[in-house]
Amino acid sequence: MHRRTVLKAGALLGLGILTNAVKIQPVQAKEPGKMFEITKTDAEWQALLTPAQYRVLRKDGTEPPFQNQYYASTAKGVYHCAGCDLPLFSSDAKYESGTGWPSFWQPISESAVGRKSDWSLLGKRTEVHCSRCGGHQGHVFPDGPKPTGLRYCINSAALHFKPA
Repeated sequence: MHRRTVLKAGALLGLGILTNAVKIQPVQAKEPGKMFEITKTDAEWQALLTPAQYRVLRKDGTEPPFQNQYYASTAKGVYHCAGCDLPLFSSDAKYESGTGWPSFWQPISESAVGRKSDWSLLGKRTEVHCSRCGGHQGHVFPDGPKPTGLRYCINSAALHFKPA
């Protein structure tokens, strides 16, 4: 066995032990073992979505605050997933959070969105995705208004609005 191979193996083992000791968990692409009702290849998603929608929904991107389609909208209706058209949020639960993204205090139903831990930015956050296609929507935070105390901070590019 070569010395370099032994050193690499030792480094990987040490990194694994350290990661486990400090409870650092890698970000998973989607919920572990979760199969979504609607699945497509990467090429199919790219053909179906705009570049902005693809970046947000399929690559977990985030659009700039205050420069997106729905953050200031007060129109009445329902916000659907831009990837599969599943109804996700009602305008009745939308409010102005001052963040620059559309914010809702609850989804249209608890089964409409899925959640998973997201460690991609300095600490643990809770990512929100469409329960039917797995498309990334945004994040949920515990600083929203009553009655839930939650703020679903959602990317406009992940949504398609249908007026009432």
